[in-house]
Amino acid sequence: MKKIQNSYKKSGVNISLANKFVKHVSQLTKKGVKKKINALDRLNIGSFGSLYDISQLKIKDPVIVSCTDGVGTKIDLANKFKIYDTIGIDLVAMCVNDLIVQGAKPLFFLDYIAVGKLNLKITKKIINGIFKGCKIADCKLIGGETAEMPGIYSENKFDLAGFSVGIVSKRKLLSKKKVKQNDIILAIPSSGIHSNGYSLVRSILKNNKINKGLKKELLTPTKIYAKEILKLTKENLIHSAAHITGGGLIENLLRSVPENLSINIDLSKIKTKKIFKWLKSNNISDKEMINTFNCGVGFCLIVDKKNIYKIKKT
Repeated sequence: MKKIQNSYKKSGVNISLANKFVKHVSQLTKKGVKKKINALDRLNIGSFGSLYDISQLKIKDPVIVSCTDGVGTKIDLANKFKIYDTIGIDLVAMCVNDLIVQGAKPLFFLDYIAVGKLNLKITKKIINGIFKGCKIADCKLIGGETAEMPGIYSENKFDLAGFSVGIVSKRKLLSKKKVKQNDIILAIPSSGIHSNGYSLVRSILKNNKINKGLKKELLTPTKIYAKEILKLTKENLIHSAAHITGGGLIENLLRSVPENLSINIDLSKIKTKKIFKWLKSNNISDKEMINTFNCGVGFCLIVDKKNIYKIKKT
């Protein structure tokens, strides 16, 4: 009896399928690109390393800023509800929103997708979302990695990580060192829960019926604030900023204020969406809400109060 030979494919890794996915990503990144393509851009997708030409950037005293993040257990709900086209936007948002806290313009983004078994239909939807997020943030998706890992992840499970790089002039860097006494905090609305606190959300869902409206609310992608914030930094209207993520409003704001100063927040002025009221109704204390969720505030600016009119106008 002839012995059946072992192969990578039989062990659960399909290289030809992965190559089809790389081809899809390559085609995706060419969409919307001007006819004059930089010679370096032609080498990006499919190469061992991604290239980005910074010689055309007219920035004095440039500083490179880098961030990495994921979307946590929100992935589990995307999988459960079989909605995959928004989770990629979340991934980009969680990274680039951290970049702009320091005033950096996002330049490029890379992704890492780990799966139990590569499903082209699902993975294409995820990468399409990542591409859409990059478009909103005005940065380029220039590379990434897709790892098929049978036995590590079950067949239908996946995980995401993102890596973003931006640039800013030393003169334009936002820092808590610039914050002064009597500066004010401006709250910028969130689009919903964003990508934090989902372990608690999932725990609550065990005792609740999930309708179509709730699914939509729970998977509303994290808002990307890049274009709006960079307009303000260009005009030198921001001293410091905070991306409101894990740890909630207070903890993230304190990271953006000098230790010799304190913050005074009137929580009654914060307008919350229905999703937060629904969460609160599930036996969650005010303290827990504030320490876990953004509660309607996705980003904060710390500014000189004399600049409020200019900021609103911008």
